[in-house]
Amino acid sequence: MKIRLFILTAIIAFFGCEKQNSNIYYDRKYVQEIKQVRDAMGVFMAMNSVPGAQITIYKEGNLIYSEAFGNSSKELKSNVTHETKFRLGNSTGILTSMAYYKLVENGTLHPDSSIYHYLPDFPKKKYNITLGNLIQNSSGFEESNLEELAAPGYNYDIQQGIELFKNNDLIFTPGDYQTTSVFDYNLLGAIMEKETGKNFTEIISEFVTDTLQLKNTVLDNPYTIIDGRSAFYDVDVFAYFPVNTQKTDLRSSAPSMGYLSTSEDLAKFGNAILHSPYVSGEIREKLFKPFILSNGITANMSNGWKLLKDTWERNIYCSIGNITGGGSSLLVFPDDDLVVSIMMNLTLGDTGLPDYQIATFFLEKTQDQIEYEKYQEKIKSEYNNSSE
Repeated sequence: MKIRLFILTAIIAFFGCEKQNSNIYYDRKYVQEIKQVRDAMGVFMAMNSVPGAQITIYKEGNLIYSEAFGNSSKELKSNVTHETKFRLGNSTGILTSMAYYKLVENGTLHPDSSIYHYLPDFPKKKYNITLGNLIQNSSGFEESNLEELAAPGYNYDIQQGIELFKNNDLIFTPGDYQTTSVFDYNLLGAIMEKETGKNFTEIISEFVTDTLQLKNTVLDNPYTIIDGRSAFYDVDVFAYFPVNTQKTDLRSSAPSMGYLSTSEDLAKFGNAILHSPYVSGEIREKLFKPFILSNGITANMSNGWKLLKDTWERNIYCSIGNITGGGSSLLVFPDDDLVVSIMMNLTLGDTGLPDYQIATFFLEKTQDQIEYEKYQEKIKSEYNNSSE
């Protein structure tokens, strides 16, 4: 009872504060659903000691809700705004894959070409690796850890970062499996730089952020002042309270996990995939075409996205960014024309974000779902009658 009272008090205090510092946009048509979203976000943030977060939702091509919650810095007691920048983590990869397919579209890159065609001095491996292997996370490079990626002397640019893994052996034949190794996208970024003659930030600006007007999506650099950048927090495992993270420099992993963004930019990107004429039908098809492994099994990732179906067979394009000091999610429901994005300044961990729960507030029930709920009500009614 005391625990429930504490949580309820935390939620009331949380929303009381936000009413005094309103930072919300919403479409009145969805006011009841948005009330449910605010409740869900309040519970999630209170239960997980999240200092600050953002959420943005698009429905049928239109922005219907965006809100900022909590603190961007607990020390300064500054509030999160719509422009507060959080770490994207692994979700950076979906920006890279978009730029990659624009370069494929204009003939600069070719998916079937070997990496040695572009980087002839890269150490030869037992098997050939293609750009297609890199974009599908199926090259055979082992997974990495954050401490390794942030090693001093190797973290200031992509080309230098390649030194970390270029001499490593492959752990499987390319195309046999998928891993979440950031080395795939880091190597792809190096190739993109070499072929265009531009640095990676220029490539992303040209093909993604400037064109789609993602004004708050930038490369993180701990040694420069970045307007609106949030502080970053971990959870103390003993006190279960936010603590500052260590300084992390991921410039060498810019293509895989190095960017900052906002929930509005991330949701706008997801909406652009569904609606912008800049994203051709051919690119859209390639982005979400299931990837088939060499053994004939369909992988669950494609071009940095997870391709999922929920219990009711709805298609979901999903990107989850998990990184020290941050968490992000982007859910795109292509058949329901719904986009949900959440970002926060606390290490995501294993808890996960309430993104799918929130999405269900805006999804129409399928016929199977309606029939199932009727069946559940029938069972419940029969049980209650038998108990009387």
